[in-house]
Amino acid sequence: MFIANGIAMLELRAVVMGRTTAIHPTLLWRDDRVLLVDTGYPGQLPLLREAMTEAGRPLESLTDVLLTHQDIDHIGGLPGLRDGLPARPVTWASAFERPYVQGEKLLVKITPDAVDAAVAALPPEVPDDKRAAFRQALLHPPSGPVDRLIGYGHAEAPLEDVEALDTPGHTPGHVSLYHRPSGTLIAGDALVLEDGRLKLPDARLNSDHEQARRSLRQLAGLAIAGVVCYHGGYFKGDVQAQLRELLA
Repeated sequence: MFIANGIAMLELRAVVMGRTTAIHPTLLWRDDRVLLVDTGYPGQLPLLREAMTEAGRPLESLTDVLLTHQDIDHIGGLPGLRDGLPARPVTWASAFERPYVQGEKLLVKITPDAVDAAVAALPPEVPDDKRAAFRQALLHPPSGPVDRLIGYGHAEAPLEDVEALDTPGHTPGHVSLYHRPSGTLIAGDALVLEDGRLKLPDARLNSDHEQARRSLRQLAGLAIAGVVCYHGGYFKGDVQAQLRELLA
C-alpha cells in the first residue's frame, strides 16, 4: 500500500499456529537509500521480495534494515536478508534489543512456560513432528549482527526524514518511527489495529504493560496523519483522539 512519497506499507501473510495472519513491514526510501522496517517470519523472504517489487523497490535495492524489537515475527527474515543479497544491508536496532537480536540472550518472552503454552495452543490436528519443530524454532530463533544503534540516546537514523521514538513496554527496548514528510507513525507493536481502532497489545504480550501505556504519552505532541500497525495495518483518522482514549 502506497502511503506517500517515500513510504509504503507491505503485507505478508503466513500460517502461524494453524491460523492465517497478516503482518505489515514498512518500506521507506530517499535518494539512494531503501529502508525496511521489520522483516517478517522465518521463511517469508519470497513473499517479502514480491511485496517490495510491487512497491517499486526490488529486494536487491535494500540498503538498511531496522528492527523495532526482538520478537520472532519481526526478526525472522534477518538472516536471509544479510546473507542472501549481493550487498549486505546495514542492520539497526536499539541497544536494549541488540543482544537478543544477535542471539546472545534468549528472547525475553521465550520462557519455558511460554514455550509450553505456545505449543499447547497449536490446533489439535498439528502432528507431533510439527509441534517439535515449532518448539525448536522458539528456543532457537533467527539471529544476526546489529551494525548500528538507534533510539535511547542514539540520534543517528537510517534516513534523514525519519525520527526514532523510544516506546518501551512491548519489549524493553522497543522503538517506533515517525516519518516527518508524511506524518506517518510506524508503530511496530506499540499499537495494534483491531476493528478499526487503535489499541495497546494484549497485556500478556507486553513485557511491561504499564510502561507500554506510558510510552504512548510521547506521541501526543506529534502531528500524526496515519499509523502503520504491524498487526492490523494502516489507520487514518483522528489518531490523537484515540490515543487520548487509551491514556484515559
